[in-house]
Amino acid sequence: APAPVLAARGVGRSYGRRLALAPTDLELHAGEVVGLVGPNGAGKSTLLALLAGALPPTTGDVASGTPEPRVGWAPQRPAQYGHLSARENLELFARLQGVDDPVGQAQGLIDLLALPERRSTQLSVGNQQRLNLALALLGDPDVLLLDEPTASLDPASRTSLWAIVARLRARSGTTVFATHAVEEVERFATRAVVLLDGQVRFDGKPSDVEAALPEPAIT
Repeated sequence: APAPVLAARGVGRSYGRRLALAPTDLELHAGEVVGLVGPNGAGKSTLLALLAGALPPTTGDVASGTPEPRVGWAPQRPAQYGHLSARENLELFARLQGVDDPVGQAQGLIDLLALPERRSTQLSVGNQQRLNLALALLGDPDVLLLDEPTASLDPASRTSLWAIVARLRARSGTTVFATHAVEEVERFATRAVVLLDGQVRFDGKPSDVEAALPEPAIT
């Protein structure tokens, strides 16, 4: 079997006595679209932050394949500078990441996601989420980690998002998205992972995900 592009090996996270994520194994392979499902507090955001390298694990580690993949992460709370415009945010983060042609990359993502020219604080919640996605797409990542990416998006923006995920998959990139929407997993994921109480309870076909969820099913 091909080596995973990213692998969590016994990775876990505690905050004092509170367990946010029990030691978890998860291998991500090229061309996969993995849907992470589970109720609030199940550990989805924690797992994504650990995979992104944004949070140090309390136990275990996250290993990268060779060559090391570029990872783009869109957390649930937009990480952007409020006093800067979408363009200025994109150019700044592109420079911080050492991306080639920051101005061109910023323009391309503004066009792709139809981002308005306003300060970040003046953007609607949906536009802030689109800017968050644009920041994750800087530098053409091999792995895209998305936390509740469609929560505030209008239908047209959702369509754009899934088209981006499809394009990434077509060039053997990998996407992991956390969601409450089982139908998104069934429709767009190639693999489903269910987290409950900080533990992986199911890892398999998206068509089987409903049966793996507690009653009442999450909608």
